[in-house]
Amino acid sequence: METTELKLMINTIIFFFFLNFFPAYSVDVCNPTVCSEMGRGPEIRFPFRLKNRQSDRCGYPGFDLSCNERGQTILTLPSGDFLVTDIDYTTQSIILNDPDFCLVKRLINFNITNSPFRAAHQRNYTIVRCTSDDWLNYGNYPVAILLFCRGFSSRNQAFLAMPPNMYAQGKPPGCKLMSKVSVPLQLEDNFWSPMEGLVLTWSEPSCRICENQGKLCGFKSDSGSDIACSNLPSSKGLPRGAKYGIIIGVGVPGFVCLLGLISFAFGKIKVYTLRRDLNSDLPTTINLQSAIATTGLNRATIDSYPKIVLGESKRLPNPNDGTCPICLSDYQPKETLRTIPECNHYFHAECIDEWLKLNATCPLCRNTPDGSLHPCSSSTSLVSSSP
Repeated sequence: METTELKLMINTIIFFFFLNFFPAYSVDVCNPTVCSEMGRGPEIRFPFRLKNRQSDRCGYPGFDLSCNERGQTILTLPSGDFLVTDIDYTTQSIILNDPDFCLVKRLINFNITNSPFRAAHQRNYTIVRCTSDDWLNYGNYPVAILLFCRGFSSRNQAFLAMPPNMYAQGKPPGCKLMSKVSVPLQLEDNFWSPMEGLVLTWSEPSCRICENQGKLCGFKSDSGSDIACSNLPSSKGLPRGAKYGIIIGVGVPGFVCLLGLISFAFGKIKVYTLRRDLNSDLPTTINLQSAIATTGLNRATIDSYPKIVLGESKRLPNPNDGTCPICLSDYQPKETLRTIPECNHYFHAECIDEWLKLNATCPLCRNTPDGSLHPCSSSTSLVSSSP
């Protein structure tokens, strides 16, 4: 063991010698990048830059982005941090949402003052807070937008976004005015959906010419504010000196470190030969779990699943189905439930609707519906209220 430890010590000294005298050369830090290690999320390039990971000259002032611990791309506006879901560099537009996917709480104090972004088109909405289910009987409810999100809505309250003229005609029963907001839209005549997020645009700097030519946009020089186009990074663009620097600075220390690890491993093998032989007889089981990528169901399929209004007796086919498996709240009289015909499991209608938009499986049994329309209509039926 003394010989092995001596070899390891010598190799470690050689490793730090090469590491100090032959540093590795870094490539261009302004190349396009993403936040997620899995390559998901919008591509980040000029005029945007990743704060604390790229130099100031990699982006335009006011276009700093950051990555949170979940690998999400974050833009900080005067009204807080927003999740960046998409960046269109050709149209110079950006789509924002809430990092926790609860956009309603961000709309109340939404503010883009003193930022380089603006709303191409806006539509005004009145947000009301309803503390009972009487709003379900509101005649204009199909036109109002239900703002549902985990952690902000509950069984005792709901939030609706209504056009101002609708609210002026009469507010929904059991609801109070909460705020008046302006929602930024991409098109002037668009009907806003909370699932689409908020659309903002920017005019300066203008990189449309570079994008249309398939080139990168950036500062023309290390100083000044002039914008110019450059070719995309090429594998042949590194100078010969940089290539030699990378080979020496990374390859040689890595090879020396590998020799040290091999020497250390052989020493351990000689000492624990008997233990290795005993352990080699033990079976090894490798469990592979395949990831099944699923997509949600369309609106028509979801609406085809039967709905019922729970009566005073709260009676269901299965006596144990007294709690919604999604929100974990007990069913109450007059609540609307929906069932999945294939497995006959019941849920709150709004809970299972949001679930099926993102997942095509039952939350309880994980069975995948066949996707075809169920012969039952989506009309609401009333469960017997006998005691």
